[in-house]
Amino acid sequence: MFTAPPVIPELDVADLGRSLSFYVDALGFSVRFERPEERFAYLARGPVHLMLEQADGPGRRFRVAPLEYPFGRGMNLQIQVPDVDHLHAQALRVGATIYIPLEERWYRQGDEEAGNRQFVVLDPDGYLLRFFSSLGRRRSAQSPAAS
Repeated sequence: MFTAPPVIPELDVADLGRSLSFYVDALGFSVRFERPEERFAYLARGPVHLMLEQADGPGRRFRVAPLEYPFGRGMNLQIQVPDVDHLHAQALRVGATIYIPLEERWYRQGDEEAGNRQFVVLDPDGYLLRFFSSLGRRRSAQSPAAS
């Protein structure tokens, strides 16, 4: 048995087989377990865990509105990986849709900035996945001490 993290996104997908191929082949996730009778799979990539369930399958539904493409409207999942450059190259190699190319971004957090080397990929159902590796922290240019 394994210990699951405290938050695990469960994504409704149109075609579980297509999504499994994308998450496993393009993004390096592995299938921890499946419930084929429910069209459900539990995936992990290091400490990152995701659940996928086919939207028209027989499992339980957690929806408050009709499901329309893109399914991931209004959110993106930020996922830390040890080597974002390697993952980006793998995603390109398999023809994944890169929504935001590989970039370096700094995000202000109080008097400091946290740096990410990141890219955003669009999964087959329209979920945005923002993969990043940390660039560390630095003093913010907006910090009073930096002036």
